[in-house]
Amino acid sequence: MKNFKIFPFFQAIYYLFTSIWPLVHMKSFLMITGEKTDLWLVKTVSILLFPYCLLIFYLTFNDKKNPVIILSIISCCLGLFIIDIYYYLNGVINGSYLIDAGFQLLFMGYWLYFLSIRKIR
Repeated sequence: MKNFKIFPFFQAIYYLFTSIWPLVHMKSFLMITGEKTDLWLVKTVSILLFPYCLLIFYLTFNDKKNPVIILSIISCCLGLFIIDIYYYLNGVINGSYLIDAGFQLLFMGYWLYFLSIRKIR
C-alpha cells in the first residue's frame, strides 16, 4: 500500500457510489437528480460506469500505470463532463449535475497532470 493515492481512491469510491446508488435505491436517486422518463437508461449508465470504478481501484493500488487505462478514464471523465454540461444547459437535467461536472473536471485534471509528470511503464 506504499503507492496508495488518495485522489484516485476518492474517484473510485465516487464512481462506485454513483454507479450503485440508482440500482439500489432509485427513489432517493431521483429525489436528488430529478425525475427521469427512461429509468432503464439510468440503470444502463450505472452499469457502464462500474468497470471504470474497478479500473481506478486497480490503478490506485498497482505500481504499473497503464497509459491505455488512464486514457480510457480521462475519456470517461470528459464524456460525463460534456453530458452534464450539455444537458444542463438545454434544460434536460437539474443543477445537481453541475456538481458531478465539477468532479469530472477535477478527475480529468488529475489524470492529465499524472500523465504529464510521470513516466508511464
